[in-house]
Amino acid sequence: MMGPAHSLSGAAAWLGVGAAAYAAGHPMPWPVLVCGALICAGAALAPDLDHKSATISRAFGPLSGMLCGVVDTLSHAVYKATKTRGDAHRSGGHRTLTHTWVWAVLIGGGMSLLATEGGRWAVLGILFVHMVLAIEGLLWRAARVSSDVLVWLLGAATAWILAGILDQPGNGANWLFEAPGQEYLWLGLPIVLGALVHDLGDALTVSGCPVLWPIPIKGKRWYPLGPPKGMRFRAGSRVELKVLMPVFLLLGCLGGLGALGYL
Repeated sequence: MMGPAHSLSGAAAWLGVGAAAYAAGHPMPWPVLVCGALICAGAALAPDLDHKSATISRAFGPLSGMLCGVVDTLSHAVYKATKTRGDAHRSGGHRTLTHTWVWAVLIGGGMSLLATEGGRWAVLGILFVHMVLAIEGLLWRAARVSSDVLVWLLGAATAWILAGILDQPGNGANWLFEAPGQEYLWLGLPIVLGALVHDLGDALTVSGCPVLWPIPIKGKRWYPLGPPKGMRFRAGSRVELKVLMPVFLLLGCLGGLGALGYL
């Protein structure tokens, strides 16, 4: 799928989690709901770090472009080192390592550790990166025609405001993990969810997605998981733009209302 659909599905997924938490009797504080939805929307772009033409490759100027090149090379190397005879030959690393559950868990766990051990500036850094990505995804057309610096400033301001709100007692810094020293440990959860939602979205396209790597399936370690071929679509097609994106928007609205107790 394309960047806007990925981000919208990520936000909808976290809002759905919020609705489920409310139904289970453990409602999220509203700052956690809002912040988590934006982080998940941004994290839903991150698996495309292995693609030099993806939205994320432009999000932070030359720095993100260089990072995409490095991740592409790393992903291709891992693919070649672990593929079986049944796996196809590839000339690049797109839709390999960063499109697996292993990557999602490692990145989410790493961000949780950074948030708990790195203090306020680490939290601000995590928020800033994901706010910029959320803006790039959710406001795709507006972000494309605006200055990169303007997007970065908006991301920085949003991160600073959200961090200040979350730091207030009862607003969610210690949501889910209440032991001393575990503040912001939950930040990794929307990052894991965003990555997995990205992978599942890509699994719906014609190429599929090896989300279950390294589990071998039908003689392939990089088996492209997906529905029957007749149910798949091409990235950027009318199915994605005219059907899936409105569905994601509707589900997000319903999830948000459910999370706030209005359903």
